[in-house]
Amino acid sequence: MATVLVLGYIYFSRPTALVAEVTSGRAVKAVPGSVIVQAEFEMELKSEVGGRVVKSNLDPGKTVAAGEVLCQLDTGDLELEIEKITNEYETAKKRIAVGSSIALELQNAQDDLKNYEQLYRSGNFPESELVKKRRGVKQIEQSYALEKVNNAQLLEGFENTLRVKQRQLEKMTIVAPFDGVVSMVYARPGDLIGGNSSIATLISTSRTVEAKISEENFADLKVGQKASVRFLPYGAWLYDATLVKILPTADPETQRYIVHLEVKIEPEKLVPGITGEVTIVVGERDAKAKIPRRALFGNYVYVVEDGTVHLRDVETGFVSLTTVEILKGLTAGQQVIVDQLDRFREGDRVRPDLVERVEKK
Repeated sequence: MATVLVLGYIYFSRPTALVAEVTSGRAVKAVPGSVIVQAEFEMELKSEVGGRVVKSNLDPGKTVAAGEVLCQLDTGDLELEIEKITNEYETAKKRIAVGSSIALELQNAQDDLKNYEQLYRSGNFPESELVKKRRGVKQIEQSYALEKVNNAQLLEGFENTLRVKQRQLEKMTIVAPFDGVVSMVYARPGDLIGGNSSIATLISTSRTVEAKISEENFADLKVGQKASVRFLPYGAWLYDATLVKILPTADPETQRYIVHLEVKIEPEKLVPGITGEVTIVVGERDAKAKIPRRALFGNYVYVVEDGTVHLRDVETGFVSLTTVEILKGLTAGQQVIVDQLDRFREGDRVRPDLVERVEKK
């Protein structure tokens, strides 16, 4: 009885080693990278014309829809100018509608010319005078034609001026060019702004999840590959993703290549500026031995056999975010230490505790 108690004391006094079992199954090769959420684009909202702000619906953090009125400039002076030009335009049209004095002069001259031609044919009017009369009618015809051109030009000028003024009037009502969120506001009601002045900054509601991949891993990437993304604000939670775009150039500062991901996540969680990490699956195959990635240090692992720690040199294959394929050095069913590796040395006697049992507690 005493011997059993002693042996039990010795066993339970050994340090506990958290271990995982070497398993077979599907091995995944994954490329790591860093991610950042970017607004698809942002814009400085500017007024093309100057004026005084009389109304504003701009407020930092406010969500706006495309076409929504955001800012109104004072249109009073411009509306008076449009009214004046409109009145002048209508007056010009009425004057032209009354008729042309040159048209009457031309009609009389043409009637006289017919009479002179009859007299000429009867021998009662000299040819030289008839030529002069014809030339006079031609001059009146030219004057009449020129008057019609000038009248048309006058009306077109009024119409064009009204279109320009109406366009200016429309520009004084500033609307949202896209769905977005107001980031900064630079003009408030009462402010007098100049043309091309910034009124606010808008950030689009659409987001881009941008991942940066090192040069040595870039060659294996293809559009459509699956990935897992972890964002720092959301802890260890992994989100499924798909690689949707590969940019052809590297970041000039980091020499890392940029790809875009489509992440299955609630849109409101994609806050511009948050960062995280990604693993993109670039290959899969059946593996005879897999271990948790945290069990590996360099090319070594600690194996526990009959309560004794053994240092093993292993050859690795595919590496994912959480697991490593072992090509040589381990077989399925063995146990490897996965926690506090710096505590153990070759030959240590330990009390193994499987990860599964720990997770169930």
